[in-house]
Amino acid sequence: MIVDFYFDFLSPFSYLANHRLSKLAHDYSFSIRYYAIDLARVKIAIGNVGPSNRDLIVKLDYLKVDLQRWAELYEIPLVFPANYNSRRMNTGLYYSGAMAQTGAYVNVVFNAVWGDGIAPDLESLPALVSEKLGWDRSAFEDFISSDAATNAYDEHTQAAIERKVFGVPTMFLGDQMWWGNDRLFMLENTLRCGCSAGIAAAGETGVKPVTEGDGNQSGNSP
Repeated sequence: MIVDFYFDFLSPFSYLANHRLSKLAHDYSFSIRYYAIDLARVKIAIGNVGPSNRDLIVKLDYLKVDLQRWAELYEIPLVFPANYNSRRMNTGLYYSGAMAQTGAYVNVVFNAVWGDGIAPDLESLPALVSEKLGWDRSAFEDFISSDAATNAYDEHTQAAIERKVFGVPTMFLGDQMWWGNDRLFMLENTLRCGCSAGIAAAGETGVKPVTEGDGNQSGNSP
């Protein structure tokens, strides 16, 4: 059984959802298939061209409180980074070396950006990630600056648009979609009862254990 997880590293609600989803994967023995996508592009695709929550100061003040409440509930740190320039680290998910470590990669980057408050475009971040995951730093840095990285990122973003993803975090089980960290309890209810057609449509009759490559170890975007 597989849950598809669409996110953008600029999203604090995706950071929260990643933490919770990993625990659900462990508890309910499913794999996570990760998709880093361009949030701005999927919003534009549905005509959502208004200001982001980050530009709405009154709303942002509330969201910061709300985010800290969620972080306290999950017992994880949450620190706002200096900026939200996530494109480079988003493309890193599609590096060939990450194929067997997608969950680990997502964890390391999310923990750096939203756990430690490191700007996602910090020049030294790819080196830090490479060191933690045992990758060749030069090969990884070359990839995230390449046309291949851009093409893979654009293709997955377009596929998300065609799947009617309009925001992050978004989760799919079969053809059922949930948007937002605060909808994960609905996904959990579906998994718990095992009675939803979405589970039957998820592609496997048996339950696939979480693997190092699929799972993690460990709302909605402003």
